[in-house]
Amino acid sequence: MARKAKWIPQPGELAHYWCSSGKLARGGLNVRVVAEASGGYMVVEAARGDGSLVRITVKAASLTAPQPSLF
Repeated sequence: MARKAKWIPQPGELAHYWCSSGKLARGGLNVRVVAEASGGYMVVEAARGDGSLVRITVKAASLTAPQPSLF
């Protein structure tokens, strides 16, 4: 059986960011990929609890494809 190709997020796509530390992302959250940064990092945009948007830099390996039932 062939291996499934690794998902690589492209700018403009939605992704799921999983992180066990930090107040913003504890338990994971859905983010929008803004740009690719250097060293295997991505700039993403996430919504805070009050609805405001914040841009953070995360490792690309911490991003996964969103679940099909997201919307």
